[in-house]
Amino acid sequence: MNIKALPYVILLGLFFGSSLVVSRFNIAQFEPSTYIGIRMFIASLMSLLVYAIATGRRVPRDIALWRRAGLLGIFGTALPMTAVVTSLQYHSSGVASLLLATGPALTVVLAHFTLPDELLNRRKVIGVSLALAGALLLALSGEDGLPNVSRADPTGYLLVGIGIVSSSIMIIYARRKLSGYDAFDVGSVRLFTTALFMLPYSLLTAGFDVSAVDGAGIAGLIYAAVVGTFLGFMLSFYTIKRFGATPTVMTTYIIPIVAGVGGVLLLGEEITGTMLVGMVIIVGGIALLQELRSSTVWLRRYPHRGSY
Repeated sequence: MNIKALPYVILLGLFFGSSLVVSRFNIAQFEPSTYIGIRMFIASLMSLLVYAIATGRRVPRDIALWRRAGLLGIFGTALPMTAVVTSLQYHSSGVASLLLATGPALTVVLAHFTLPDELLNRRKVIGVSLALAGALLLALSGEDGLPNVSRADPTGYLLVGIGIVSSSIMIIYARRKLSGYDAFDVGSVRLFTTALFMLPYSLLTAGFDVSAVDGAGIAGLIYAAVVGTFLGFMLSFYTIKRFGATPTVMTTYIIPIVAGVGGVLLLGEEITGTMLVGMVIIVGGIALLQELRSSTVWLRRYPHRGSY
């Protein structure tokens, strides 16, 4: 990795890891669907601002792009983000970040069956096995990272699993259907459609109740929308264009550290020995996958996974 990319990698990890901590704080005041809907709406407004002031950029009018990126927004952002944010009611942001770090491993497995140029080999199999073994260790140990809770509610693991599966499937979909489009246009439409889906969904299912939200909750929401979503997306886009996909994917190593430490300092969460062992195993597995040039080629075409 180009050493000049290191500050961008660290900053991306800070953006996405801290956003996960803020999300866990905010679900004490917001219904998850309401929180996500408003957050995506604010991020969408930021994208519209870029289109308004950036030379040479216009809001895309391609119907096929809106249809395809719209599906990505619903099933690749709205569904997994709702599942993961809801899971934070059952375990710490540190545990959630470790489980989410296994996402690339599942994507590699799915790519083997759907993309002819992404077949599994021995090294990939070892990397996938290690990453999933680390997640299994956390699950079997009942680790939740929360004080005064002896064993995690499995609902949290199930929700994160749903989020990872949905996100990974839609990454493959994006590779097949969206690789020829501009990444910023795809990401912006993804934000728009997520907001358009989540706001009425929240109204119908949760009543859009924000009566419990205080100043700290509003500040957290704005931070997650502007920093954790929009600026994170913009920085990913810039880093990919300047340094390629590998530095951006390296944020996988930073996010669990930021979320774990941030959760301890700000939310009173815990980092246990089991979590540290799980992190080493998961990160080791992902490192093996990312050593493979072929495993990052398609990420260069569409790298953005979204934040939580």
